[in-house]
Amino acid sequence: MAKIKIQKGDTVRVMSGKDKGKEGKVLVVDRQNNRVIVEGVNMVKKHAKPSPMHQGGIVQTEGPIHVAKVMYLHKGKPTRLGTKVVVEEKDGKKKEIRHRIAKSTGEMID
Repeated sequence: MAKIKIQKGDTVRVMSGKDKGKEGKVLVVDRQNNRVIVEGVNMVKKHAKPSPMHQGGIVQTEGPIHVAKVMYLHKGKPTRLGTKVVVEEKDGKKKEIRHRIAKSTGEMID
């Protein structure tokens, strides 16, 4: 199974499904089920019971979508993500650090 390279806080575009073309920020990444929850995408209605904190009724929330349906937005364009290992030497000790890169430009994201 492929590793999920999308992280919480990334801006993504939905590439297929009923919300195709919509963009939003990733709120939650569910690595076990390969799903992400994106702000304003796949809105579902839930019936909520009244409680002291909430009024109750029909509430709209974001539902999870499969990670394969979204692409990371780099400079406003969707791109695939890869990883690059950088070896840094500090005080005579080598340390490997993995950085995400945009496949379209080769630039480091973080």
